[in-house]
Amino acid sequence: MRKSLLIACALLFTVAVKAQDPHFSQFFSSPLTLNPAFTGKFDGSWRLAANHRDQWPSIPKAYVTTSASVDFPILKTKIPDGDIFGVGISGVSDASANSQLKLNYGSISMSYHKALDENGYNTIGAGFQGTYSSMVLDISKLTFEDMLQQNGFTGTTSDVLTNGKNQNYMDVNAGLLFSGSTNGENNYYIGASMYHINRPKVSFKDKNWYLSGRVTIHAGGSIPVSDVVTVNTSVIHQIQNKASETTLGAALALNANADMSNPTNVYIGSWIRLNDAIIPYIGLEFGGLRIGASYDVNISSLKAATGNRGGSEISLIYIKRPTEVKGIPCPRF
Repeated sequence: MRKSLLIACALLFTVAVKAQDPHFSQFFSSPLTLNPAFTGKFDGSWRLAANHRDQWPSIPKAYVTTSASVDFPILKTKIPDGDIFGVGISGVSDASANSQLKLNYGSISMSYHKALDENGYNTIGAGFQGTYSSMVLDISKLTFEDMLQQNGFTGTTSDVLTNGKNQNYMDVNAGLLFSGSTNGENNYYIGASMYHINRPKVSFKDKNWYLSGRVTIHAGGSIPVSDVVTVNTSVIHQIQNKASETTLGAALALNANADMSNPTNVYIGSWIRLNDAIIPYIGLEFGGLRIGASYDVNISSLKAATGNRGGSEISLIYIKRPTEVKGIPCPRF
């Protein structure tokens, strides 16, 4: 019972502060939830990405988040050589407090990247995303103070959802991205995005709450240091309402088959979310498929309650490449 009360309190507090968006420690493996400008920005015919995260496993199903997306470049023969016009669809399912609060949304994205040189190594682009969201609060699973009777929480509550248990809304997101290379082998990028530009209203009660905009600044790069070793690094800073987070880190890619065009890479690295968690990461890439696994080791003041167990996460990205590709370096981490 005590654990249920804690979960309910945490849930209600989350709603009260207008909520923060679902997020992934492997933000680099969920491109369309990070920046709509990533849509279509890869070297291949199409890309599939999926992520699954179970946060704070010491509290059963506290936060369970799953995302999936597919995107691809279009009109390749209709636009200037080196430019990219991308479209994509994505979806996220986020369940909090043992599914007492559920958020599901689907998005349609598009972006255009303009080549700044004849090789297409340096590009600048913008992306836009429209989202339909549904949020459901199951009040029957919550425990309230006025339900306390002589024999425990056996009464009924007078607290009702005046606006109903289901909130549906439309959302608008946008982003910018610069991607560059000095020699056609390395890559560096910097981008910025804003989600909830229209600040949709989300209110289960009479008072109107508006979803705060999420501003993200991110950057990264891939630098080959030998024929078999590449350093991949990335950093992200996010601000939403009064909350902010900064995550940075790097991973070494070890090319096990020494094939530059179709490598088998083993990734070993770590990221850190400042004042919150250390995030060891391992990955394997072969045949256009990259699988990653990470685990948040909590180092914040919550570590006593969570037992240092921040959350597990797995990801996969598959890029379908034709027989002949340009080999233009694109953001990877």
